[in-house]
Amino acid sequence: MSTLRFRVVEKAFQAKPVEVAVPAKRPSDYFAKYVFNREKMFKYLPTAVYNRLVDVMDHGATLDRDIADEVAQGMKKWAMELGATHYTHWFQPLTEGTAEKHDAFVEHDGKGGMMEEFSGKLLVQQEPDASSFPNGGIRNTFEARGYSAWDPSSPVFVVDDTLCIPTVFIAYTGESLDYKAPLLKALRAVDKAAVDVCHYFNPDVKKVVAYLGWEQEYFLVDEGLYAARPDLLLTGRTLMGHEASKNQQLEDHYFGAIPTRVAAFMKDLEIQALELGIPVKTRHNEVAPNQFELAPIFEECNLAVDHNMLIMSLMRKVARTHGFRVLLHEKPFKGVNGSGKHNNWSLGTDTGVLLMSPGKTPEENLRFITFVVNTLMAVYRHNGLLKASIMSATNAHRLGANEAPPAIISSFLGTQLSRVLDHMEESSTDELVVLSGKHGMKLDIPQIPELLIDNTDRNRTSPFAFTGNRFEFRAVGSEANCASGMIALNAAVAEQLVIFKSEVDELIGKGEAKIPAIIQVLRKYIKLSKPIRFDGNGYSDEWKEEAKRRGLDCETSVPVIFDNYLSPDSIKMFESTGVMTRKELEARNEVKWETYTKKIQIEARVLGDLVMNHIVPVATEYQTKLIDNVYKMRGLFSEEETRKLSAENLAIIRKIAEHTSYIKEHVDSMIDARKVANKITDEREKAVAYHDTIAPMLEQIRYHIDKLELIVDDQMWTLPKYRELLFIR
Repeated sequence: MSTLRFRVVEKAFQAKPVEVAVPAKRPSDYFAKYVFNREKMFKYLPTAVYNRLVDVMDHGATLDRDIADEVAQGMKKWAMELGATHYTHWFQPLTEGTAEKHDAFVEHDGKGGMMEEFSGKLLVQQEPDASSFPNGGIRNTFEARGYSAWDPSSPVFVVDDTLCIPTVFIAYTGESLDYKAPLLKALRAVDKAAVDVCHYFNPDVKKVVAYLGWEQEYFLVDEGLYAARPDLLLTGRTLMGHEASKNQQLEDHYFGAIPTRVAAFMKDLEIQALELGIPVKTRHNEVAPNQFELAPIFEECNLAVDHNMLIMSLMRKVARTHGFRVLLHEKPFKGVNGSGKHNNWSLGTDTGVLLMSPGKTPEENLRFITFVVNTLMAVYRHNGLLKASIMSATNAHRLGANEAPPAIISSFLGTQLSRVLDHMEESSTDELVVLSGKHGMKLDIPQIPELLIDNTDRNRTSPFAFTGNRFEFRAVGSEANCASGMIALNAAVAEQLVIFKSEVDELIGKGEAKIPAIIQVLRKYIKLSKPIRFDGNGYSDEWKEEAKRRGLDCETSVPVIFDNYLSPDSIKMFESTGVMTRKELEARNEVKWETYTKKIQIEARVLGDLVMNHIVPVATEYQTKLIDNVYKMRGLFSEEETRKLSAENLAIIRKIAEHTSYIKEHVDSMIDARKVANKITDEREKAVAYHDTIAPMLEQIRYHIDKLELIVDDQMWTLPKYRELLFIR
């Protein structure tokens, strides 16, 4: 009998909700308690310093070193009042996680003692070892210096006893080694390009902000059950496990009553998130058993990315307090829904206008259509890159099934907006723009009612769907840093808006009026971008064939999909917008290929270990018991009776032998294939070899393990089963 499995199952069944201390005050009172926001800045900084820092935050002004010391003193005073004793530069290397090194507020006082000190120099810049982080060859052990530099646009915060300072992370030679640096450049690029286009409609616009609202899906598993599954512990997903008789087929978990232990976890998480300034709003059961979701109010894109990275870290910490482990892997369990992180993206002006939201007049709707159509053009031109930006070894398991979008980027617009674009495409510019007396001209653009915000259907198979006043990039994986997709999307839209403005200005320069010039270019774009528009079933084989005919990227090999970063169009786009150089793109792809290889390599090693130390020994032991039973039956019954009575056991003995033989043989083959692949020096070729030869073996071996799970005595099976992992809460 597997004592560990049944001990942890019994303990999990007996687990009770953890008591959560709820603050006496309202959430609005303790919101951002641990954040050095503008309210705290105003209180702890001299007025002149505060005003200069706000100018840096709002208008991108240069941060002068002469005010850094005063800012640092104010931050230190505030943080120490909250019990902080350390500080750290908090950054986002190319690991999909965050990094931090804690230093104490201590310096020699020159008298044999110590004093609390925090200077502007320490606030603004530090020097982590860049060669110890993924860098794609930009840094080596003998040239390891890198810099982390403060990002004033994202407020500092306190976690436990540490002041956390959001920073960018760059190499000594200037290349970005993180997600934040290129994201800030992409946001600056789309800001400038969108402002220029907005001036066609309102010359008062001075700034355009990209907004992001993420929806974080996740699984919760009892900590004991998690610890008894080495595959979950080491890879984040189950490498084996037969589906439970009941999973999500009754559709009874989605929006169901939240289990009491989970509700306590959610309450605790929300309180701590609100104290850190993360505006969490929504919580609910997701479709799969033990799957859940949380979502905040949308925020400025850079801040939203920081908050998502922070919430994932916080989820892991709070989950352990409640006896859970949180699973952020995109597909921890086979046969049920995976977890995504829908990125709701939009643009808004400093005059209070959401550019993806329809207006009340034809002119306002033309502005709306201008930004929607240019977004469609950007997605069409760079659909392969956008797919590469969200692709990973883990997300590849999720895409294309169980309500996740397929690995082909397309955009769903809904009937009403599609009808408007079709009307514009089919009409001539003269038909759309009619002279109208002293008012100059009248636009024949169908009135788009405000109801459009809620008037689009939902297509859950669409990777990039218009949902009323924003686009929902649904292909992003739950474990990913949102910045990856946001860098590609914002840079692509920035490039497209620049192209649009140049074409419109060229027509105006030739004597065309502004509105007809805009409509003429939009009509051309509507026709060109039509292949990206698809409102049907993204899972169907017909769509895959149709997508190929339309010229969309239909590649399914993860390492090959990464090639899109190095296509001439992608390099041109990133360099023209000032987001990344060819050298940075090449380095990032080296990291992506290497990471893919290592993840498959780890899974193969873990599976091999489980086979030899759990699966085969248990199956063989059960088989031996059956053989012993057959031999003993021969001593009790005649040969003919024994053959009849032992037929089922003999069949099971044969099946176990066949499955274990296949498993051992293919584990040996997988080891040999890894040895061959590991000799390849080129990272791309090695990743392709792992994808083509080793990754398929994982599924082939799993099939036979899962068959054994159905055969072997449940009392002997050592690993917690799906019914226990998914239904014990």
